[in-house]
Amino acid sequence: MPPRAKFTREEIVQVALELVARQGIDALNARNLAAALGTSTRPLFTAFRNMGELADEVYLAAMASFNEYTQRITEIKPPFKSVGMQMIMFAAEQPKLFKLLFMSERRQSDSFDDMFDRLGETGTVCREFIRRDYGLNEQETDILFKNVWIYTFGICSLVANGICRYNERKISEMLSLQFSAVMSLVISGKAAEPPSSTDDYSREEFIRQLTTKRDN
Repeated sequence: MPPRAKFTREEIVQVALELVARQGIDALNARNLAAALGTSTRPLFTAFRNMGELADEVYLAAMASFNEYTQRITEIKPPFKSVGMQMIMFAAEQPKLFKLLFMSERRQSDSFDDMFDRLGETGTVCREFIRRDYGLNEQETDILFKNVWIYTFGICSLVANGICRYNERKISEMLSLQFSAVMSLVISGKAAEPPSSTDDYSREEFIRQLTTKRDN
């Protein structure tokens, strides 16, 4: 009979999540986590096969925290904008978790579509808000969602890395301006869906083209 775990999986994941939120994903190792739990490393490997399995659970817990932020009920209108504001709030209050979810080389996406798919529940909710509130078709919804989300992601990255700090009013103005600009293009029919993943440049090809243009 296997030894009884001193801590449950849920307890270990919660402490690991708190560790990552304070120090970043690179701090997540058996020694640091055991110290945070006040125990030896043995209970970790009783509950989990290895640290990789635990890291995957921490990622899911971080995404659950992100979803909690983006689904908070606020007075900000429209709802789609509220999601963006809460996403930036998450980046400001949980910068290490934001980096784990969206800025980690360990979880690179092959294409924009892969990245958007990783949003899961939040991405689905955003699309539903857009279709409901603005009467757009599926293609128009995707164009608006992806372009505004990328812009919002840029603000989040600046905030999470401590490069820029914006107050709530400024962020609200910036998101409204970007939303209005993209919506105008969508309504005019001038907006186009980005290339599919099969047409995306590889990293090497992208760098080569940039270098060629710079040298010329």
